[in-house]
Formats: sequence, C-alpha cells, structure tokens
Amino acid sequence: MTGPASLRFTSSARDAQVRSNALGMASGLRRRLLVMLLAPLIVLAMLNAWLDYRSADDAALQQDQRLLALVPLLADSVIAAGAGTEPPVLMLAPAVEDFLKDGTGHAAYAIADADGKVLHGEAWLAGLPPTTLEPEFHSEENMGVTWRIVRQRQQTVLGEVAVVLADGSDARQQWARSVLLKVLLPNLALLAAAALAVGWAVKRALRPLLELREAVERRSPRDLSAIDEHASPEEVRPLVQSLNRLFGLVNAQAESQRRFVTDAAHQLRTPLAGLQAQVEAWAQAANAAKEGDGTVRLPTEQVNKLRGATRRTSQLANQLLALSRADARTLQGQPTQRVDLKELCETILEAHLDAATARHIDLGLDAQPAQVMGHEWLLRELLGNLVDNAVKYTPAGGTVTIRCGPCEGGAFLEVEDDGPGLPAAERTHVLERFYRVRGTQGEGNGLGLAIADEIARAHSSHLELQPGVGGRGLRVSLVFGGKHALGAQPAQSGIG
Repeated sequence: MTGPASLRFTSSARDAQVRSNALGMASGLRRRLLVMLLAPLIVLAMLNAWLDYRSADDAALQQDQRLLALVPLLADSVIAAGAGTEPPVLMLAPAVEDFLKDGTGHAAYAIADADGKVLHGEAWLAGLPPTTLEPEFHSEENMGVTWRIVRQRQQTVLGEVAVVLADGSDARQQWARSVLLKVLLPNLALLAAAALAVGWAVKRALRPLLELREAVERRSPRDLSAIDEHASPEEVRPLVQSLNRLFGLVNAQAESQRRFVTDAAHQLRTPLAGLQAQVEAWAQAANAAKEGDGTVRLPTEQVNKLRGATRRTSQLANQLLALSRADARTLQGQPTQRVDLKELCETILEAHLDAATARHIDLGLDAQPAQVMGHEWLLRELLGNLVDNAVKYTPAGGTVTIRCGPCEGGAFLEVEDDGPGLPAAERTHVLERFYRVRGTQGEGNGLGLAIADEIARAHSSHLELQPGVGGRGLRVSLVFGGKHALGAQPAQSGIG
C-alpha cells in the first residue's frame, strides 16, 4: 500500500514568528521604559556632581577670602630688618600662626622684595610681585601638591614688599582628585544597580502584557471568543475590552454571513430540486423521442443544456450549504465522535461506483482499519468531494483509488487518480473558493477542493496535493494527528 504524502506543518514556524514578535515587542517596551526611568537618574547624578563642584567652588572662594584676610596680618608680622644678610625678623600674628600650624605641610608663606627675591619663607614662592596693589590669585603645583597662592604688595617696616601666602588644601583640586571615588563611582554603581532593578521590575510588570499578546498571536483567525478580562492587569483591561468588542462585532458579522449563506442554500435546494426533476424528465422524454423514430419533437440540445445548468446550480447550492456547515467556527462546542475511516471509504465507494462505471473508470479501495475523532458527516462530505473530483476529471479507462489507514502519528485519508493531474503552480490555487484551472473540461463550480480543505482544517489538518505514482495524475491526502488521531482499530465488516 502506498503510504500518505509527507505533510509539512507550519505551526512551528508560526510559533517561532510569534515568539520573535513577542521578544521584539518586549525588548522595545523594555528599552523605552529603561531609558525613561534611567534618564532621570543620570540627570540627577550629573546634577549631584554639579552641586558637589559648586560646593567645592564655594569652599574655594572662602579659602581665597581667608588667604586675602591673612595677607595684611602677615605684612604686620614683619617687625624689623635682619642684620646684614639675615632675613627680616617676624613675629607672626596669631591668625597667621594658626594658619601655618593647622595646614602643616600644606601651608606656606614668603616675604619677597620688589624684584621677587624671597627675603623670608619658602624659596619656591619667589616671583615678580603684582604690578598693582590688587591681590593676584593663581594655582600652582609643587612637590605633588596643587597650591592656591595669593600675592599682594604691602607696606611694612622694610618698605613695600610682596606678601605671598599658599594653601595646599585647595577645595577645587580636592574635588577633582576625589571626583572618581566620591562622585563617579558611587553614581555609576547606583545607575548599574538601578538598571538591574528597573530591568527586573519592567520584565515582571510587562509579563501579563506579553502573555496577553502571545495569547492573541496564538489564536486561530477563526477564534473570535472573548478574552478573559480578569486575567489581565487593570491597566490593560480597557484594551482587552476593546478587543472583545471588536471580536464580538466581527463574530456577529461573520455569523450573519453564515446564516445568510445557509438560509439561501436551504431556500434554493427545494425549488432547484423540483426544477431539476422536471428538467430531467423533459430531457429523458426528448432523448427517448429522438432515439425512437428519429423525429425530434422536443429541442433535445437546448433541453440537455438546461439540464446541465440546473445540475450545476443545484450542486452549487449544496456546496454552499456544505461550505457554511464546514466553517470551523460553527463547529465550536459541537462534540466529536469516533469515525471509522475504512467504513467511510466503503460508503463513498458505493455512492460513486455507478458514476465511475458509467465513465469506464476503475474505482478501487485500498483500506486498512483506522479510526479518528471528528465529525462523520463532514468527513463524508470531504471524501465525497475528493472522489467526485477524481471521477469527474479522470479520462475514460483511468483509475481512481481510495486509501485509508494508520500512519506515523495518526491516521490518513487519500484519493489518487491517474488523470491529467495539476501543474505545481496551480496546486495552491485550486484550494481557493470558486477557482478553476483554465481549460478544465466538465461541470464544476470550483468549490469541491475548497470545501474539503475547510473540513480538513476543522480537523486540525490540511490537504496535501502531489503527483500520483510515476508522476501521473493527482494524489490528495490528509493526516489526522493530535487529538483527532486514534490509529488502527479492529477491522470492521464491509467491502474488502
């Protein structure tokens, strides 16, 4: 027995796309929230650094004022000139003495003459005095210490001299040295900890939204049931309510269309059946009159055309009704039942045997016991459409085979013929409603395979169209898997 065609399902690819979309949405929201939450922290860190610098600047300004206040006291501390080459005699004012004592190692002074030569104090403070009586401030590095230095011309017992005071505890320089440890590192650590905490919190907060998005993405386009509002965060409930309203409107519109198609098909069936019966009787009478004596008393050609049109119209009404009933949304809530595939194939074989014999087509059965869970009346419609198509389009003297049985992962149904087959480019289009391959002979509305595919999808499967044995004809198969598969069962009595 020829096994079923290998069916390729795209659910894994679709799930991967859903996960990719969900991750993309999550990363986008997380990135925006992180930026929005961390940006203020970065601004606050910069503001903190600026305030620290401003504090250091204020301290430096106070330092300058303190140095400037000590300059005249240091000038008054010169009480006499030194003998010969001896330095001048100083009696330091208490404030100057406290300054030098408190800043041991980071405080220095000098008394220089008009040429900048140091008369008393630190020699490295030598330098030209200011050209005016205004004090001059500047910073200078010496012995690895950055000093804040003030110079001012003052009148003393030695005459006009330059008084120099230096403070090695410059607040600005201390801030520059400590900015890495006291400002940048703590702020960077705070930002890193905040980023981790915010990232974790955002991920936790977005989880219900991501679950809602994934639930909507995983839905079948046919599933228009309402989303549970209570399972969503309060902030998302307005969105869920809007979605539910949209689902309700779309579902109501679709239901209205389904009811219209069903009602129209039901209303058409009765008058079409009566019309077809009358036309059939008229056609038989016309053909009998022509065959009897050769005299055409009735317009045979026109009657046969009318009979063909009536048959197609009646078939269209029946197919529209079947298509409406096969809609997966109408099957929601309807219980499935155990369907014997072998018995189903035998029934369809009996139903189409006369039509196949009339066209001199060998209609055969290759069936193994197998059962599935599904809707028996829909599977009968599916298999009937496949066999009807095969018989209709297979040339006289051809072969049509119905197969069923267990397979890996479930059970399968298959109809194969050795007719003209289908070009590869047409195999996807023939599953569309009202589509017919150009140049196709015979009656048809382009709904048979569409109905069969709709029924297959209602059973979580789909039709696979491939060439028959040796590349001839067409093989249409579907596999029942998952909850619909029951596998092999004991053989049932019937046609072998």
